[in-house]
Amino acid sequence: MSETIPSTIPEISCSTCTACCCQLEVMLFGDTGVPQRYIETNEWGGKVMRRLDDGWCIALDRDTMRCTIYAQRPPI
Repeated sequence: MSETIPSTIPEISCSTCTACCCQLEVMLFGDTGVPQRYIETNEWGGKVMRRLDDGWCIALDRDTMRCTIYAQRPPI
């Protein structure tokens, strides 16, 4: 007997993105091409994407919820 379990996970696409990942710490490794003004050093000495006081990535455009450095974003 097989049961169909309804999916409660919404489809993920650019048109429904709420940029949740833009509140996570993003570690940078090697030469990423990310402009220096978007980089800071965390408490353990690692290079990370800079975040604003409210936790959002500094490269996020809050009006469109899109990355302002998309072509230079770090590989994750």
